[in-house]
Amino acid sequence: MGKPTGFIEFGRELPMRRPVQERLRDWSEVYLPFAEEKLQTQGARCMDCGIPFCLDGCPLGNLIPEWNDLVYRDRWQDAIERLHRTNNFPEFTGRLCPAPCEGSCVLGINEDPVTIKQIEVSIVEYAFEQGWVTPIQPAARTGKKVAVVGSGPAGLAAAQQLNRAGHLVTVFERDDRIGGLMRFGIPEFKMEKKFLDRRLDLMEIEGVVFKAGCHIGVDIPAAKLQKDFDAVVLAGGARASRDLPIPGRDLKGIYFAMEYLPLQNKICAGDAIPDEELISAKGKSVVIIGGGDTGADCLGTTLRQGASVVRQLEILSRPPDVRDESTNPWPLYPNIFRISSAHEEGGERIYSISTKRFVGENGHVKKLETVKVEMKRSPDGRMSFEEVPGTEGEIEADLVLLAMGFLGPERVGMLEDLGVELTDRGNVQCDENWMTNVPGVFSAGDMQRGQSLIVWAIAEGRSCARGVDMYLMGESDLPAPLP
Repeated sequence: MGKPTGFIEFGRELPMRRPVQERLRDWSEVYLPFAEEKLQTQGARCMDCGIPFCLDGCPLGNLIPEWNDLVYRDRWQDAIERLHRTNNFPEFTGRLCPAPCEGSCVLGINEDPVTIKQIEVSIVEYAFEQGWVTPIQPAARTGKKVAVVGSGPAGLAAAQQLNRAGHLVTVFERDDRIGGLMRFGIPEFKMEKKFLDRRLDLMEIEGVVFKAGCHIGVDIPAAKLQKDFDAVVLAGGARASRDLPIPGRDLKGIYFAMEYLPLQNKICAGDAIPDEELISAKGKSVVIIGGGDTGADCLGTTLRQGASVVRQLEILSRPPDVRDESTNPWPLYPNIFRISSAHEEGGERIYSISTKRFVGENGHVKKLETVKVEMKRSPDGRMSFEEVPGTEGEIEADLVLLAMGFLGPERVGMLEDLGVELTDRGNVQCDENWMTNVPGVFSAGDMQRGQSLIVWAIAEGRSCARGVDMYLMGESDLPAPLP
């Protein structure tokens, strides 16, 4: 590395967030600019590790030490070349990935890890500013046609890789715009959609065809794709939301997170939402059930909409402030208490609590009946929750948002029509080449893996593209980060 003692000389530093009261008045991203000199100092903290475990922590196999060092040496164009070599969309992962690479950083054993995620997003943004990110046209066309169903990160990665291999790629999206959950599930304050549009524009110039508003299995029979295309990639995500089937669930005012968040994203895009379809938290007591990232997205959104009170409920116990080395040793991703930008903005987090019943008035939810729980693990590792006697309580709520994760892909329609086999967890079953039991039909991302991270989705999309290319051509030069 260019600065062998950098990790000793410099501490971890991240860009400042805009003041809470300022950012609650808009939907712009929360971070302030980070000086180039500071970023180079952070790059200098990357150690000359004998074994860089950050590479194993990253499903994409990003060449992290290489581009950290290149940033330190002020060689930004070389840095973006290294970054794009393994990651199609670093502007997405640099904003949305929880950075398992940092959890595996060797420096993180006894110090704060290297700011890998911030360096990543800074490289790609600098490259766009300098005009270095340009369309990459295939050297020749193969004449083979590939349909990609779903325009989230897995589908887009597969599409870009297959297009660059020379195939004619068409991406079908059921929603009215391209981008999947990056478009409709991720709030503007986490990633402004101009960054998504910028990349999609490049992909169109490269030759990828996008068709929005096409629901395969509803608008277009799945069999037609098999007839019209030489291969099909299923990358529709895990869109079946986890429900909470308890008494009172049928009351008005209770919504899935993915019913709520897309509406605000559409409003931010300038869409006019009819009053009867609008879900607003303004002036309401809000309860968010689910303590993960989607719950935090709901939290930040409700606060910007002007909620009077917001409480986020989590059935799990509060994570520790520091890593528990006995159960969560390095280099595993650290299970620790984290404060996202949304949590910094307000709301109350309540742990070890379960909702027993929704109580309404005139058909609308008014409160939740709750009870405290204790988490238990059986000898075989299974987790259960036992109610704590005497801890029953009530929480007022005019709006309840269910953000408890997803159960897998929707089965009715496309999957049933194609006859693809599913795993015992309800995900699409694939072989080692990412092909389903139906010849020529492949799958990648959450539809195949189950609910997961954006970095895994891109890695799966790239790997699936190689499998499709081999199926079509008998061989492939496309890189595949996953076996």
